[in-house]
Amino acid sequence: MLQLLGLTAGYHGGTVLHGVDLTVAAGTVHAVVGRNGAGKTTLVHTVAGLLRPASGRVLLDGLDLAGRPAHRIARAGVGLVPQGRRVFASLTVAEHLRLAHRPPRSADRPGVWTPERVLGLLPRLGERLGTRGANLSGGEQQMLALARALLSSPRVLLLDEPTEGLSPELADRVHSLARTSADEGMAVLLVCPSPAQAIGCADTLTVLTSGRTALRMDGAAARADAAPLRAALDLTPARD
Repeated sequence: MLQLLGLTAGYHGGTVLHGVDLTVAAGTVHAVVGRNGAGKTTLVHTVAGLLRPASGRVLLDGLDLAGRPAHRIARAGVGLVPQGRRVFASLTVAEHLRLAHRPPRSADRPGVWTPERVLGLLPRLGERLGTRGANLSGGEQQMLALARALLSSPRVLLLDEPTEGLSPELADRVHSLARTSADEGMAVLLVCPSPAQAIGCADTLTVLTSGRTALRMDGAAARADAAPLRAALDLTPARD
């Protein structure tokens, strides 16, 4: 389980997140939605250790990870699919997969993700094994970034706008993999701009506005009536 308690963070002395509380239970998808500038990526970067929090706690099964270096947070079981993919331009797909694969060292890591399984679910990558990252399409790079995160055998998977720029078919595949990961015991934090991009696979949805929680809804209730989500997103104007 991932728990954020009173999380405050920002850049260059400015505050973006204002005391955010959020829980992502094992076996669930928790979607955080909000307009540009709401603090979604700041939230993900703080959890992953790319940004040091000003205050608050980041608990992974009770272990406080707040302020630890990113590589130690990754080793503790937090996998990140960053916005913008960020694959290595000079490495082939096969090299990415080989370097990313870390079999779980203990029974507390959910699911069994191997290169063979990933390629079975993302067959296009299997056709591009000898292709360097720089020569992949945007969709292929996103699939590779997702595969790389899964192969680290994480307990928590952070997805920062993973369907940005993807075709509807590829976006559906990303959401399906998020759901599969959760169903196998992983805690999945999915960040996206609008409820429409996550409502189908989310167990819980949180609306973030100006770095604060504006609304939290059960996924089933949101699928029955998304009007409260849309209203919450209109509470404050976008800042960028």
